[in-house]
Amino acid sequence: MADYKQTLNLTDTPFPMRGNLPSREPQWVAAWQESRLYERIRELAQGRPRFVLHDGPPYANGDIHIGHAVNKILKDIIVRSKTLAGFDAPYVPGWDCHGLPIEHQIEKLHGKHVPADQVRALCRAFAGEQVERQKKDFIRLGILGEWNNPYLTMDFKTEADEIRALGAILEKGFLYQGLKPVNWCLDCGSALAEAEVEYEDKSSAAIDVAFEVHPNHADKVARAFGLTHLRGPAFAVIWTTTPWTLPANEAVSAHPDFDYQLIDTPKGALILVRELADACLQRYALSGTVLGSAKGAALEQVLLRHPFQTRDVAIICGRHVTVEAGTGLVHTAPAHGTDDYLIGKVYGLPVNNPVGDDGRFVAGTPALSVGELVGRSVWEANPLVLNELATSGHLLCSETIQHSYPHCWRHKTPIIFRATTQWFVGMEQRANSGDASPTADGAHGAANEEEASLRWRAERAVDETQFFPSWGRARLEAMIKTRPDWCVSRQRNWGVPIPFFLHRETGAPHPRTAELVEAIALRVEESGIEAWFALDANELLGAEADHYRKMSDTLDVWFDSGATHSSVLRGSHRTQLAYPADLYLEGSDQHRGWFQSSLLIGCAMDGRAPYDALLTHGFVVDGKGLKMSKSKGNVIAPQKIADTLGTEILRLWVAATDYSGELSISDEILKRVVESYRRIRNTLRFLLANTADFDAPRDLLPVEQWLEIDRYALAMTREMQAQCEADYARFEFHRVVQSLQTFCSEDLGGFYLDILKDRLYTTAASSPARRSAQSALWHILQSFVKLMAPVLSFTAEEIWQIQTGDAAQSVMLQTWEALPEPADESELLDKWRKIRAYRADVMRALEELRSAGKIGSSLQAEVRLHCAGEKYEILASLGDDLRFVLICSQATAIEVSDSADEGLHCAPLAAAKCERCWHVRDDVGSHTERPGLCGRCVSNLDGEGEVRAFA
Repeated sequence: MADYKQTLNLTDTPFPMRGNLPSREPQWVAAWQESRLYERIRELAQGRPRFVLHDGPPYANGDIHIGHAVNKILKDIIVRSKTLAGFDAPYVPGWDCHGLPIEHQIEKLHGKHVPADQVRALCRAFAGEQVERQKKDFIRLGILGEWNNPYLTMDFKTEADEIRALGAILEKGFLYQGLKPVNWCLDCGSALAEAEVEYEDKSSAAIDVAFEVHPNHADKVARAFGLTHLRGPAFAVIWTTTPWTLPANEAVSAHPDFDYQLIDTPKGALILVRELADACLQRYALSGTVLGSAKGAALEQVLLRHPFQTRDVAIICGRHVTVEAGTGLVHTAPAHGTDDYLIGKVYGLPVNNPVGDDGRFVAGTPALSVGELVGRSVWEANPLVLNELATSGHLLCSETIQHSYPHCWRHKTPIIFRATTQWFVGMEQRANSGDASPTADGAHGAANEEEASLRWRAERAVDETQFFPSWGRARLEAMIKTRPDWCVSRQRNWGVPIPFFLHRETGAPHPRTAELVEAIALRVEESGIEAWFALDANELLGAEADHYRKMSDTLDVWFDSGATHSSVLRGSHRTQLAYPADLYLEGSDQHRGWFQSSLLIGCAMDGRAPYDALLTHGFVVDGKGLKMSKSKGNVIAPQKIADTLGTEILRLWVAATDYSGELSISDEILKRVVESYRRIRNTLRFLLANTADFDAPRDLLPVEQWLEIDRYALAMTREMQAQCEADYARFEFHRVVQSLQTFCSEDLGGFYLDILKDRLYTTAASSPARRSAQSALWHILQSFVKLMAPVLSFTAEEIWQIQTGDAAQSVMLQTWEALPEPADESELLDKWRKIRAYRADVMRALEELRSAGKIGSSLQAEVRLHCAGEKYEILASLGDDLRFVLICSQATAIEVSDSADEGLHCAPLAAAKCERCWHVRDDVGSHTERPGLCGRCVSNLDGEGEVRAFA
């Protein structure tokens, strides 16, 4: 038996079956940096339409985690896909560098009594070290960007431009100073932004307290409830979970429209809302008789005696009162709650805050009969207040409950609400007027858009923003609709200062503040925020200096990142980027954070959002849907994945997962991703190997000279590419991955390539039949590699350089493949989809024959298809090529008159097997010069070669 293997076109490729990703990927990263790939892309893209994705800065503290990896990989996929789509898509990474977490690290390392200027120096150095650590890991993920020139919020120019942004907001009239309750962390010793607060369960004492109606108002209460007089004392009952706030009580709030009952009990007549009265009496272990009912409005301005202080407070009316829990009457302390503060403003209540920065009661706080409050913490005050109420008989009930309570996101400790003098960006402020009075129209009383309130501007900006996924709109809308004024001042050292000079008597900013802000910004631009803290007021104010004090507060760190559309897009990187950004992309928590702070600053400065679209991704959870936690042992570090499986696997997992919900990851999930990658890689290896001897400039055939199935494969590829391009444009990367995987496994591996192998291997190397196949494969490979490049970036580069034979080449210097279009594309797609459906029936029948042991391979079988109408016409049109489509040695389409007579017959063949192509044919052995070959193999080797038209 002759060895005909050498006569087959069994070409090879240097593209290995195993990627060996962990060891080879760092080489690609180094090569991209050495060849200045990002800079070359920028040079090539000059003049194209610009697409700007503005990077939301991660915080410069600690190693990156899997959430960071998801975020940066999604951004890289977008930037790469936009580049390949023909855009100039720069990517400037950034870092958030100021704020408490870094200052907290310095305190842990050096103690709390380090001089402020030294703290700032240590913080700046620490942040720089963290940036370099994180940068290294981000680069390892294959992220292309301007890594040699990122933006840092601690860059002097960025700090200066942030100060300018603050000055602009002050000038516009949206910034004001006020005494009002804010989120206050006792551990931080500072106000917190809404985004710095998270809610956790907490045990609290829930108490019901009786406020006695003042004797002089007993008749007023009697008349309200339809009585001539009260037979004994009456009490308005409140319920609270913060007993320590009772020393600051200034009123009791009732809803004007609720029905309240006066109930006679052994402990006096109690005023309770009708819906909760029975539950309250049960809680107090009391029985009672309803004496009368009254609307809350009828009780307005009824005087009550404070339960343990010698002063009176009034019943006031507020629509913030609910009947979800409690008594329907709300203890109101304007210094310790937003609703309390707002209703207090309506009634002119004092903002009495007896609690200091450290959470302890200040001097002057009235003592209790059971002990002194001064110097005690709010938590220590709780039992004292309870004892006082119990002693005086005003405590109707006390129980411990578990409830959701705000905690500091950094320290994980409960916060308090306390009134302090802070700087706020006002949601109801109107530009240049300071008027915060809402009216019936949508612009809050604005004569024109320029005078609209900040809330109105923000709501309109949300309406004009595109959201991916769409549910992000409702989430941000709801937050903007209800959010309070933004407290932007902090009492810390490491932050951009609020560089105002305030009058020592009035507290008003200097009348030349706008001019002074620019003078200070110029100094900060030169030597950083330290320039403000070291500044002698005389340098700028001269003789006026004695009348003004220099502020020491710093800006909320969310202001830092939220102002980067001004300090980066229009500041430090204005030549690389553009304003507004086309897209902001972050996790779903940033509706409370960066998305919102950027929106508010943008609307305050420019009347619009600094972005045209927002993309939100979910959080990473483990395979069981649980949050990642070191204590649970379910944390998967991106560094470990890169070192063991390769970054490509991580990138493929990110792209293949629908980021609009939670992203599940586990070792088992990653194993499935590895298998998907191997299938794609093996398909690509086949394409490379079978075009290894194909020189496109020399060998590429015009499409009209291709075999029909090759033209169909081209049409399939064009269809797949169009779908992928559309999915990239919609940021639906999991659909891109699905399309690429389906194309590999079903369209190529399960159909086209399976059929193509015979023609690629057995026809003459330069024959039209083989060149037709290679022409199709070459176009498929070009298209596929470009489509996969945003996701499988390392593998795409490896393939591209093998294809081009030039190590300096990069797929990222290309755009989507301009595939030729077959003239009969729609007809081809329709015809071959039907052929594939018919073929699927044959494959099942052949598999049954193989399972029964009657054949070893499908080439040992013959197939007869009895068919009618269109089915017969289509199959018969393929002629002898039908057997190649069905991968059998003999196939015949037999016409029947009725579809009811259609059938399929598969049977083993008794003829000999060709030693070269393995087809079982009757003419094997009939050629004396090559006795072991079939006629077509003899023709392919010694004659003019077989002629095919379809497959």
